[in-house]
Amino acid sequence: MDDNSSMAVYKSMKKAGVNFVVSVPCVNLKDLIYMVNNDPEILHIPVTREEEGIGVCAGAYLGGKKTAILMQNSGLGNSINALASLNKLYGIPLLMIISHRGVEGEQVCAQVPMGILTPHLLEAMQIQFFMPSSKSEAEDNIIEAMSTALHNKSPVAVLLKIGFWKSVC
Repeated sequence: MDDNSSMAVYKSMKKAGVNFVVSVPCVNLKDLIYMVNNDPEILHIPVTREEEGIGVCAGAYLGGKKTAILMQNSGLGNSINALASLNKLYGIPLLMIISHRGVEGEQVCAQVPMGILTPHLLEAMQIQFFMPSSKSEAEDNIIEAMSTALHNKSPVAVLLKIGFWKSVC
């Protein structure tokens, strides 16, 4: 795991004004989750299911917070109904930082089907997403994604592939 990758994401979230984060455990996100959890300016709520996190973030947004969820792309499937019937329907912005498993470099074959489907699901749900190819691009994309989510009152995703976490981009 590359701590610099996690730090780049963390700093970008801070620059974007994120002050409320929900997370679901993921090996690629563990260092980032640790950073968020130890930041006194960010309220961090760990959850066990992604759709639960979507609902918690919606409530926090309605309470004045700038929200983000940290999750693996396999959880996108769990979240479709909440994203469509809550966030999209009622115009609730959300920054989704997604560890994109099942793509090039994946060693667990069970991750591949959802890895392939993830961009297509986001497109079908009309959720804008970014797929940065470097740390600097990810930093810019995270800030832009939060701004876009707030402006469009919609969820926006940043998909971070396996190579983002394992290499020095």
